[in-house]
Amino acid sequence: MPRVQLFPTCLLDTCYPRAGEAVVRVLEHLGVEVHLPAGLTCCGQPAWNAGHRREARAVALHVLEILERSEDPIVVPSGSCGDMIGHQWGELFREDPALHARAEAVAARTYEFSSYLVDVLGVRWSGAIDARRVYYHPSCHLLRGLKVKEAPLALLASVRGADVPATPAREECCGFGGLFSLKEPAISAAMAERKLADVREAEVAEVVSCDLGCLAHLGGALHRDGSPVRCRHLAELLLESLGENASGGPRA
Repeated sequence: MPRVQLFPTCLLDTCYPRAGEAVVRVLEHLGVEVHLPAGLTCCGQPAWNAGHRREARAVALHVLEILERSEDPIVVPSGSCGDMIGHQWGELFREDPALHARAEAVAARTYEFSSYLVDVLGVRWSGAIDARRVYYHPSCHLLRGLKVKEAPLALLASVRGADVPATPAREECCGFGGLFSLKEPAISAAMAERKLADVREAEVAEVVSCDLGCLAHLGGALHRDGSPVRCRHLAELLLESLGENASGGPRA
């Protein structure tokens, strides 16, 4: 039985536990033993993006020391945090050869959730949902940082009943960008509106992504717009397609 370490990310752990539960249950459905190491905190991305290199190093080093206690692959249900560990840690620790080597070793066995399913496990998903249109939003860190494009789409294409339209603005940024949305709120809101226009045009029932920061941003914009469209992590839709929900019982 394959074993993985789950790096839950701050948003998943504190704001979206149902998505976290869905990630675990999908992995377990596939025969993967999931371990959640004790003591994990932030990957350091907010401090890194804000230019606080020393603070980012301290936070990242704490997580690095925990993740390297096991040689199991690390699954991250977030393109942004996956990119931080997989790419930015190397830059963060570049000035210390020993730490850089340790960070690169951890990065080499770190995978975003959908990429682990498709590219490592070779999953061909089998499940079904009630027929509806689903908007897929590929986050910037996932698509442009980790270069993960086909894995989420392949999983969605395997869910019977899910109609996933290819829309003109699918690959455009939603405007979140972490601290960007705080520093440039007007630009961020305008970018979100462009995405909402794409969502409206597609006439979908829900927005699915592999990055909860984007889903929080788009979900807030949709709520303010009075839209009934919901936002969910890909794992939640996959779990639903098995006839279950994240609370452990059959879906209503």
